[in-house]
Amino acid sequence: MKNKIDAHKNILSLIGNTPLIRLNRIVKDFKGSYYAKYEAFNPGHSNKDRIALHIIESAEKKGLIDKNTTIIETTSGNTGFSLSMVSMVKGYKCIVAVSSKSSTDKIDMLKSMGAKVYVCPANVPADDKRSYYQVAKRLNEEIKDSIYINQYFNELNIDAHYSTTGPEIWEQTSGKITHLIASSGTGGTISGIGRFLKEKNSKIKIIGVDAYGSVLKKFHETGEFDENEIYPYRIEGLGKNLIPTSTDFKVIDHYEKVTDEESAIYSRKIAEKEGIFVGYTSGACMQAIKQLNKLNIFEENSIIVTVFCDHGSRYMSKIYSDEWMKNQGFSIKAKDEQESQIEFIR
Repeated sequence: MKNKIDAHKNILSLIGNTPLIRLNRIVKDFKGSYYAKYEAFNPGHSNKDRIALHIIESAEKKGLIDKNTTIIETTSGNTGFSLSMVSMVKGYKCIVAVSSKSSTDKIDMLKSMGAKVYVCPANVPADDKRSYYQVAKRLNEEIKDSIYINQYFNELNIDAHYSTTGPEIWEQTSGKITHLIASSGTGGTISGIGRFLKEKNSKIKIIGVDAYGSVLKKFHETGEFDENEIYPYRIEGLGKNLIPTSTDFKVIDHYEKVTDEESAIYSRKIAEKEGIFVGYTSGACMQAIKQLNKLNIFEENSIIVTVFCDHGSRYMSKIYSDEWMKNQGFSIKAKDEQESQIEFIR
């Protein structure tokens, strides 16, 4: 019998070491073998737990924060929640500026974790004083003893995934991975994993998923920031209307663009066919995989890993709401799967 209680010191020690899950039914007609790195197993239900803990603990080691410090960040929701969780455990105040595109579920969760939330208009230029980037910068200037995490321009965003997620995927696949498919927003996840995997095997293909309405794909291919590429879109945490320095474009081999509607439908299909409840960007990654299969990118012996970044519970008022889907003009399911799932007994 053990003499000590077998318990974690706090919830932060649960961050990382998330499972790799084989995908089966949803990829049955595709070439290759497919696996999902399921980041919802982090205690904050997303891959952003990794960067929140890494960046805050790095700041602590450098003496940049103390018990009176306020943590400030720009976020589509997940990073804000993770920072709020880490701040709560460590005793820091936390303020987040979020885009109005963020789901009400995410905003309510941020408030529940004790964060002060500023909701900023989504469809304004990045340099507009009302944008969530500029609001966070202003708050950092106004609030004494505050630190702006600035995930879009923070090299530690990449480093967090280079030191954890990348090695985990390499070990979980016994080094057999041939392709990584990951959404690209701040770019920290795909860049950190990509850097590590490329160092292990330069032949591994790193493929980013971008949204229509975002500038990332064209910038990657041409080096040009084209404002004409920018227009409103609905996917959260994917694509950008600026060029984040936390994206290492050199390690990314290709960008695949996906639509709002197809990504939403595929998120729902993942839950229905694999029993894995995922967020919007996970559906985007699966839609990209479908498109890449049509381009014959993969072979029968390919080992493809995609990153399912977060949990579907954060999108109940959006992609998992039939009403929201209809209001966007989206199909509830793919056109060949339109049967109703609900019957009312009267």
